[in-house]
Amino acid sequence: MEHYVTLFDSLFLPQGLALHLSMERHAGEYTLWILCMDGQTHNVLIRLNLPHVRLLNLSQLETDELKRVKHGRTKAEYCWTLTPFAPRFVFEEDSSVARVTYIDADLWFRKSPAPIFREFETSGKHVLITDHAYAPEYDQSATSGKYCVQFMTFARDGGEVVRKWWEERCIEWCFSRFEDNKFGDQKYLDDWPERFSSDVHVLKDEQLLLAPWNASRFTHDKAVLYHFQGLRLNRHNVLFSPDYHIPSVVIKDIYEEYVADLRSAVRQLETVRWSIVDQIGRRGTAQRLILVLKEIKRLCKKVWTKQSANI
Repeated sequence: MEHYVTLFDSLFLPQGLALHLSMERHAGEYTLWILCMDGQTHNVLIRLNLPHVRLLNLSQLETDELKRVKHGRTKAEYCWTLTPFAPRFVFEEDSSVARVTYIDADLWFRKSPAPIFREFETSGKHVLITDHAYAPEYDQSATSGKYCVQFMTFARDGGEVVRKWWEERCIEWCFSRFEDNKFGDQKYLDDWPERFSSDVHVLKDEQLLLAPWNASRFTHDKAVLYHFQGLRLNRHNVLFSPDYHIPSVVIKDIYEEYVADLRSAVRQLETVRWSIVDQIGRRGTAQRLILVLKEIKRLCKKVWTKQSANI
């Protein structure tokens, strides 16, 4: 049994459900813990009653130190502040959990993650992190960090020293700007292989996790997970990251399949009267989102150099 934890709010429910759909196909025996960032997310997920999912209600878990820093940070910055807390909340909720893997909600499983965990177990370490593995033309290691907070495993025995150190740093400073060699929750990882050399393993097989910043560097055949960083939906547009070129074969084999899962997720959400346009203050139903998603196949092939595509 592998335990995973992710976090998101009501606006990110389609991506969260798409992640869950992919895990149902590929994750094997698993539990996905979802840290609900708001009450609506918690209520919707209770009604959906997704298999292999356990819910964590943030309002019942926030520590005094989290409450103290919350109002001085944006929503995104607060989510980053919470990342090292997410495994802690799982460990505290269930004493039988031996290790937990934090995953971003816009990750999507293409294959079994068994090769990742085999490499981690062979290393004999207690914490697993992954390299951004940037394509050379997109290397942002200096400002965004060498390692990516996207898929991180912490063992209860041995990994807590690392996680607690990270938790303390994120309470001290976690902002969406580069400052004093820090950026969000992510740049803190840069020296972990040296600082925690006996505890931290960096995934060697970089092709197992792909993202827009390395889609042009690797073939996607081996990819276990894809990170859809920069793909967003709002009431007018499908928003893409303008900074990366995505090969057409990746659009066809990965993005179009992800869109199908987003479409299925929206249909699930409709059953409990959730609507993307209601989330952003416009009257309507989630049917509009389905129409938006249907356009992504066409738009992906034409709009990667633009910031957004009008629908």
